[in-house]
Amino acid sequence: MTDIELRHLAALAAIAEEGSFGRAAARLGYTQSTVSQQIAALERAAGGLVFDRPGGPRPVRLTPLGSVVLEHGRELLARAGALADAVERYHAGEGRIDIGTFQSVSNVILPSVVRRLRDEHPGCDIRLSEEEPDQSRLGDLDLLFYDGRIEGEVERLRLLDDPYLLVAAVGAFPDGPVPLELLDGEPLVAWPLTCDQPWMEQAMARGGARPQVVFRSAVNETLLSMVRAGLGSAVLPWLAIRGSGALSDDRLRVHELRPALPSREIYLHWRAGQTQSPLARRAVELAVEVAAGLRTVT
Repeated sequence: MTDIELRHLAALAAIAEEGSFGRAAARLGYTQSTVSQQIAALERAAGGLVFDRPGGPRPVRLTPLGSVVLEHGRELLARAGALADAVERYHAGEGRIDIGTFQSVSNVILPSVVRRLRDEHPGCDIRLSEEEPDQSRLGDLDLLFYDGRIEGEVERLRLLDDPYLLVAAVGAFPDGPVPLELLDGEPLVAWPLTCDQPWMEQAMARGGARPQVVFRSAVNETLLSMVRAGLGSAVLPWLAIRGSGALSDDRLRVHELRPALPSREIYLHWRAGQTQSPLARRAVELAVEVAAGLRTVT
């Protein structure tokens, strides 16, 4: 039975429905001799006749063996059709994609990427997860956004450099860039000491600023609420500031720092040597496009 092919079953079904080899051949786009050869091959594989051929104008009829083969053959043809449809949809960008992200990217970059993917591929299944900042790993994810380089067997693409800026209450500092040294001893609300935060605070210290950290939180909006409340200022990356709406908040002012602190780097990662789906490749293209658009307005 391993010699039975889908084309043999398709010919069997067409003949059973049309009642003749000639009409089945026309429907399938074959010559009648080709259809006859396919049925002969099927009968050899099945070990018996699948059609009674009365001759003349009378229609051919399935034999009992033919009925058994057709019953199961239709199931195989349906599964093959479903497989072909799934493969076609896969190449068209459907399917599932799992993306790891973090707060700033979730607020600023991913909404545009997700919207475009869903507009282009309404049937796609997008799964997002925000990892703990100090525990991010690629795992089974298709793509991972991270503010730094993930080591291991991964490929990465640097999407943008994200400069650190000062967010302060209105009137806390003169308008315009703020000298870094003015933050020395000043109250500051800040992220926990994970990811690039220790490195950023060390850079501040090298620049002569050792602010007094009075509160730490990983939630950007919480930090900005404390800035509004007068607890202290915050030094945050531009992407986090943009995503929180601080740029349009008339209770806050955003200042450049002089000298500027080294920017954090936003990367997109995927597993090295692993073939990406069309959906994942498109997500990478869109992330690059969105990040490029952000760079033009910084």
